[in-house]
Amino acid sequence: MDSLISTLAIWALPVVLAITLHEAAHGYVARHFGDPTAHLAGRITLNPLRHIDPVGTILVPAGILALSALAGAGGILFGWAKPVPVNFGRLRNPKGDMLWVAAAGPFVNFLMALGWALLFRLAAGAEPGAYSLALLKMADAGIQINVVLMALNLLPIPPLDGGRIAVSLLPDRLAWQYARLEPYGFPILLVLLFTGVLGTLLWPLIAAFRYLLSILFGF
Repeated sequence: MDSLISTLAIWALPVVLAITLHEAAHGYVARHFGDPTAHLAGRITLNPLRHIDPVGTILVPAGILALSALAGAGGILFGWAKPVPVNFGRLRNPKGDMLWVAAAGPFVNFLMALGWALLFRLAAGAEPGAYSLALLKMADAGIQINVVLMALNLLPIPPLDGGRIAVSLLPDRLAWQYARLEPYGFPILLVLLFTGVLGTLLWPLIAAFRYLLSILFGF
């Protein structure tokens, strides 16, 4: 039980920040390109309470962490926040601007991964102690969750960000046909997850990016 509590305490802040700031970034960039929907809904904010989904932000990540802590089972930690409302039709250039709105979330996860990597380097160089060890573990968790969310959301499956980026880049006819996959995106993702295909696809990318961070920050 102590192991479970300490695991949840270490991961709570990195998970909430990674998921909620990802969503806020979509709304901010959408407003920049002409769609104020998220702004009017009060979703362009750093307040995580405005973005938390009880299931996707709390229960699912906590359940995965609990299984890892209690049973020693590994897996991809992921979750989601309440989707930020974006009316792509209100963007000044709907198809082209969709790319930037979609890319904003993974880009913010990329920046947060860099920030947590810097904190990891600082904590690793601090005097050994309970405080520095806890900070080291939290920074490692921050790197992991942001790299996972970045890689996961860049998969070219609508309605993931990678799917919307693909729709933005494809010729109009192909884009329209590809966008019709969106209602099936989440079931496809679940099939990939439970068959192990998702891990097979993502873990090499996650490991490679973490290795690059270790080289860049010297840890």
